[in-house]
Amino acid sequence: MPGTRTQPLLLARHGQTADNADGLILGRRDPSLSELGRAQARALAVAARAAAIAAVWSSPMRRAHATAEIVAEATGAPLYVLDALAESDRGDWEGRPVAELRRTEPERFAAFEAASDGFAFPGGESLAEQVARTRRALDQVVAGPQPALVVAHVGTVRAAMLAVGRRPPAEADIAHAQIIELPWPVNSPAGQPPT
Repeated sequence: MPGTRTQPLLLARHGQTADNADGLILGRRDPSLSELGRAQARALAVAARAAAIAAVWSSPMRRAHATAEIVAEATGAPLYVLDALAESDRGDWEGRPVAELRRTEPERFAAFEAASDGFAFPGGESLAEQVARTRRALDQVVAGPQPALVVAHVGTVRAAMLAVGRRPPAEADIAHAQIIELPWPVNSPAGQPPT
């Protein structure tokens, strides 16, 4: 029976956008990086260069892709775009202020912040759907050149944490353009012991 080992996986939330600064739920909304977001992307590139990354993987959404392009240009690592790394479809919440949702839908918002089992965005994607989608995408990433940096979204980072059995913090507690390392499970070929 094949063994299981882990591969360090580096993830980062994209740089900030004006909508992030205004406290709005983005989801599939696709704003560009702000000036601060571009500065954060340049700082992420410095950290990625220090980590000697061999590949950059990105969500197709503008805020993540622009961040990843800055990192790839600074490091010389190839950039790959993976649709499955897109942010969750947040349905009826997209474009609404976090403060308003916390006030008008306190129980549902608390379930969202806690990444509760069974949570789904009203009119959008469930957390379970995003975790499954993220797991498939990150399995593809770890099969490629290593070390790799995934530049995606806060929902992607939290989904990856859930996929490895780690309880994620609230979205507001995950900084923009900061590397988070997770041990990602990789199946070893038959006959090879896990490392």
